[in-house]
Amino acid sequence: MKKAFAILTLSTQIFFAQNISQKLDAATKNLMDSSGAISSSLSFYVSDENGNFIYEYQGNKGLSTASTQKIFTAAAALETLGKNYTYTTTSSYSGTVSGGVLKGNLFISSNGDPTLGSWRYDAYKPENFRQKLIEAIKKSGITKISGDVIIDDSYFDHQTIPGGWPWDDLGNYYGAGVWGINWRENQFDININGKDFKGFSYPLEGVNWLNDLKVGGSSDQSLIFTAPHSNVALINGTLPSKTVTVSGSTPNPPLQLGVEVKQWLKESGIDFSGKVVTNSQLEIEGKKVLEAPKENVIFTYQSPTLDKIIYWFLRKSINLYGETLIKTLGKEKKGNPSFKSGVAFLKEFWKSKGINTNMINFADGSGLSPQNYVSSKAEVQALLYAKKQPWFESYYDGFPTQDNGMKMKSGTMRDTKSFAGYHTSKDGKKYVFSIIINNYQGSGSSELQKILNVLK
Repeated sequence: MKKAFAILTLSTQIFFAQNISQKLDAATKNLMDSSGAISSSLSFYVSDENGNFIYEYQGNKGLSTASTQKIFTAAAALETLGKNYTYTTTSSYSGTVSGGVLKGNLFISSNGDPTLGSWRYDAYKPENFRQKLIEAIKKSGITKISGDVIIDDSYFDHQTIPGGWPWDDLGNYYGAGVWGINWRENQFDININGKDFKGFSYPLEGVNWLNDLKVGGSSDQSLIFTAPHSNVALINGTLPSKTVTVSGSTPNPPLQLGVEVKQWLKESGIDFSGKVVTNSQLEIEGKKVLEAPKENVIFTYQSPTLDKIIYWFLRKSINLYGETLIKTLGKEKKGNPSFKSGVAFLKEFWKSKGINTNMINFADGSGLSPQNYVSSKAEVQALLYAKKQPWFESYYDGFPTQDNGMKMKSGTMRDTKSFAGYHTSKDGKKYVFSIIINNYQGSGSSELQKILNVLK
């Protein structure tokens, strides 16, 4: 009797899987037969929560992923660094303090904290950092600084942008680069009415603007162009004839922090008439960098823990976080903070977890580069691996709930759309899936969600 029941149960499961597979196949072929998909490529893979195959459409095919690339970086960071990992920013001084006068320089250094001055975390906002830094300076007895404020941004190498990022992206907020000192997520906002600047979220240091904006349309169709260390920014495209907020990437975050610290000192009654100097600027000028003293540390500031960083990394798809994690992994695991080193580690990590390296051709840690090529099967394998790990709750919590009610990470670039995630159907079946489409001329998001709705 038990044997008969087991056979009946297995038969029911096979029938169910075949039924779902047939529905997925019909929906997929319907999309691929549409006029918008004539020259497009699709990779689609579905399994159950135990890794049992359910459906595949060119699942081994590597396609440009956009932001579903982040699922690989987030999982590798949580396992390698640990969910309680934190970044550290310190302030120290050279010289001596006598009679309240610092006869030397005030230093601020960091190991690349991407959350420094972020508005997303309670108790970690710019004003919180300011308060704690000024309190530490006063507690150390300093009322006057005779030297300079040195922003030591030398922790990472000099390349702030991964190779392969499109020029159209670099100046916009989602194209912010990675520095040894990051500040306010390396983002600024401009309120613009038509084509007239009405104000900035904070005074942007040392930037001159070229404005080619035109008034037209009903939505933001503008682009900002900035480059690392550049003092010229360009904005073009069209904006509607009303006040809108446009966000860009800061061309020199360490300098931006330094000039704000200078203003804080003045407002707090600490006498300072020196200069703001960044180590990268000293190198540009052919001068010797000034190393932050290991002694005379007056302030140590820890970032939020990595699990909280991963939450926002996945939930709001913050590219800066992904590229900082890549540099951090390269530095910690290979002793080299370059993007190339970090990406190599990421590929080695997933190879060690059983993913065929022919299906994971990473170019960065965030997916912004169109040179990332990953298969849907590899994404499902990564999701399945994460599901078995003790840090999975921190990982899963970051996945957004999309318009169709499914818990999944999305990716969007020009003519590219992807989704990867987990779903429990109404009848309790648990699925793990990934779907990626490139060069699709229709409404990629809604069409892919229609296919995934079969799993509901």
